[in-house]
Amino acid sequence: MEYQAGRYQVAVVGAGHAGIEAGLAAARLGCTTAVFTINMDAVGNCPCNPSIGGTAKGHLVREIDAMGGEMGRTADECMLQMRMLNRGKGPAVHSLRAQIDRRKYSTVMKHKLELQPNLDLRQAEVTELRRREDGLWEVVTRMNAVFIAECVVIATGTYLGGRIYIGEVAYDSGPDGIFPAAFLGASLKKLGLRLRRFKTGTPARVLKSSIHLEELEQQPGDEQVVPFSYDTTQPLHNKEICYISWTNTRTKQIILDNIHRSPLYGGKIEGVGPRYCPSLEDKIVRFSDKERHQLFIEPCGEDTEEMYLQGMSSSLPEEVQIQFYHSIKGLEDALVMRPAYAIEYDCVDPLQMNATLEFQDLPGLYGAGQFNGSSGYEEAAAQGLIAGINAARRAQGKEQIVLDRASSYIGTLIDDLVTKGVMDPYRMMTSRSEYRLVLRQDNADERLTPIGREIGLIGDGRWERFQYKQECKRQEMERLKKTVIAPGETVNQILVSRETQPISTGVRLLDLLKRPQLNYECLAPVDPTRPDWDPNVLEQVEVEVKYEGYIKRQKAQIEDMRRLENKKLPRKADYSTVTGLRLEAREKLQAVRPENIGQASRISGVSPADISVLLIWLSQQKKEEKES
Repeated sequence: MEYQAGRYQVAVVGAGHAGIEAGLAAARLGCTTAVFTINMDAVGNCPCNPSIGGTAKGHLVREIDAMGGEMGRTADECMLQMRMLNRGKGPAVHSLRAQIDRRKYSTVMKHKLELQPNLDLRQAEVTELRRREDGLWEVVTRMNAVFIAECVVIATGTYLGGRIYIGEVAYDSGPDGIFPAAFLGASLKKLGLRLRRFKTGTPARVLKSSIHLEELEQQPGDEQVVPFSYDTTQPLHNKEICYISWTNTRTKQIILDNIHRSPLYGGKIEGVGPRYCPSLEDKIVRFSDKERHQLFIEPCGEDTEEMYLQGMSSSLPEEVQIQFYHSIKGLEDALVMRPAYAIEYDCVDPLQMNATLEFQDLPGLYGAGQFNGSSGYEEAAAQGLIAGINAARRAQGKEQIVLDRASSYIGTLIDDLVTKGVMDPYRMMTSRSEYRLVLRQDNADERLTPIGREIGLIGDGRWERFQYKQECKRQEMERLKKTVIAPGETVNQILVSRETQPISTGVRLLDLLKRPQLNYECLAPVDPTRPDWDPNVLEQVEVEVKYEGYIKRQKAQIEDMRRLENKKLPRKADYSTVTGLRLEAREKLQAVRPENIGQASRISGVSPADISVLLIWLSQQKKEEKES
């Protein structure tokens, strides 16, 4: 028998990376909030890689932090090793990646939820969501408790209908052997949500003492550690080393000899797997000309001997896994503590959502994370933050926020999901952003902290530090313009050694810094007046000076894009009546229901000619409205 158990403004279903950010954001904005989790010990779990960040993903973490989210701060607290990836490339693709202590991360995040005012953390399996006639939501648990909520955020990760596959063995489960969400999927279908089946996987964990680490190439962290969070002021230090090894022809043969036992190739797994993070057997088959594949052996924490084998996920039988792991240099005697597995789960078609992450036909219901068809902790946390903010603002009667593609990687991620949809688990990459030179990880605060402040997630201390940094940057730009370097032996030796032209007249420091061969460090001997600015200030200044022309061009493109974004489309427009639209465009527009012309232009199957038709039609609609 059901019973009334309480009432909240925002209820969050799931306490993974998306659920955590959603719950904290809603509570910090003043809403009474409940976060439901199937298992209290799985809050903030990292069931796959014990790391935060990476190429493009590091941008997301920086942006989450810039807006007042929690992932970056906790990653800094729990880091084992930090590296800035892609240093050999341009600044647009520099990305932080932290190896973290996964158990500590989970513990710290759980404690932050427990300490957060306005937030109740509850262990319960949510089995049903019901929308009442008055617009409120009923959240029903397996124990027949009914909670009333004004808004609900679904952040079920890979638990929704979760099923584990290891060779011929298959059983219902969430990650790490935790119960799956077995009943909620039927309730969501009843609400009219279109669900699909996706698949992901994880490698084995092996005992550190059983690995011949002395035979492997070491991968240390950066000497100078750059933190994720703008709130992290204390120095961070690397604590662990990662290792590199390679598969070989014997590994390949073992997998090919047993490929028929893989549920992926035997037809047992129906779910679509991640394109950019394939299992080892998938890599062997898809890239049959490659004789070897790289793997990284990474620690799972300071207080555990488990080592994670990045790049070696598999769904082959356990005995086959042991065979091919033992064929790899350094792993000849490895003890497999946890076998690799594949997991299938249900997720939603994100084309049913607005850019606020609210479902178009179900006011007050939001989705975030892998439930929306994405993959990765960082993508999940980014969506959770936006869903939590918007659920809170809706409950408070405030206008919801939308981040566009030109504002952030978060905006790009959400725009891709709700306008293009997903055919496989979506992963953020720098190549997905057409404005990546403007959306660098070093300037995330400049782009998003004012938004976080306006929303109410950035406190006074953080805001004052941000303003001070902006003032330092302004002063440094002025100094570069006013400081003139006279010709002389010292400066010309520097220029010649850097293979750039010596100077014969005075040159502004700004113009010297524009040269691609020069930087602040090498110009230090002739720049004694430089103040002791924060390194992040100097990094931003140097990038903006060197790439001024490219940045200016991208900002012009952004203005063009935003002009289209400002041309709003009626949410209930009947595109079947718009004369001149191609049939495919009508069908796609009717399915996605874009909010503006900019979104419509990014829908697959809508051509530039269709956009021209839409612009004419929209102009006619406005003219008719004005006349009437």
